[in-house]
Amino acid sequence: MENAIDKLIDKIKAMNNPTVIGLDPRYDMIPKCIKEKYAENISGACDAIFEFNKSLIDATYDIIPAVKPQIAFYEMFGLEGIRTFNETCKYAKEKGMYVIADIKRGDIGTTAQGYSNAFIGKTPIGEIEYSIYDVDFVTLNPYMGIDSIKPFIDDCKKYGKGMFVLVKTSNKSSGDLQDLKLENGKTIYETVADLVNEWGKDSIGRYGYSAVSAVVGATYPKQMEDLRKIMPAGFFLIPGYGAQGGKAEDIALGFDKNGIGGIVNASRSLMCAYKSDRWKDKYTEEQFAEATRAEAIRMRDELNNAINN
Repeated sequence: MENAIDKLIDKIKAMNNPTVIGLDPRYDMIPKCIKEKYAENISGACDAIFEFNKSLIDATYDIIPAVKPQIAFYEMFGLEGIRTFNETCKYAKEKGMYVIADIKRGDIGTTAQGYSNAFIGKTPIGEIEYSIYDVDFVTLNPYMGIDSIKPFIDDCKKYGKGMFVLVKTSNKSSGDLQDLKLENGKTIYETVADLVNEWGKDSIGRYGYSAVSAVVGATYPKQMEDLRKIMPAGFFLIPGYGAQGGKAEDIALGFDKNGIGGIVNASRSLMCAYKSDRWKDKYTEEQFAEATRAEAIRMRDELNNAINN
């Protein structure tokens, strides 16, 4: 059976690049050369953000297989921001990139179904079903158990989509809850990993990875190594590389002996490459997209060297 993860792996292999660019644009990140074209209001800010996103997609679509827009950075602008999120997703798909909507939803019943309808399923109105955002993958919070995940599992099967469930996240305080030990001796993140295994056992594709997979942070390499053993069918969405301190040699622990098993997110280090010490003397602000491309190639090569050696 082919699933959404199979298609993503095919794209990763074709590009030889296990990278996803996170599109988390704050207004203060946007280069002045873009902002000066638009009014300094909500509508103008969103137009500037979309031009920025579009430029980054144009610079990387032939070398990076996927984008990951974090919806909070769009919702903060209200309806105009949601329009920008939708336009960004559509444009990335038009350029052949897979879209991972970083939404971290985690509610139950008809509420969960509504979220699933919006992002990976369809919204029925009378005799017609409408695709709203129509992204390829979503991120989900499993705190409320299977009730918050089941609608997404059903829609993944029906529409050929995928999901990444939060298992061990990259943030500093993740251990406050995720590392707590239960009476059986397992940590909460290990218990969630077991649940994800169970939820995804009927969605395993031809590479041996499930469409119901996991978010595993690059900042905790020992836990990543453990989770690779616990979750042999778990394809990892790996945040924390770059600005958060995750290293390529640590990330390699999340990959299997064939060099597959995950996709590594970088947001600020790619989006703002033109400001970084590595590239600021080579690229001007107006060349921000070229700097992002250069950093994407450097990141690709660094990751591949670590994963394959």
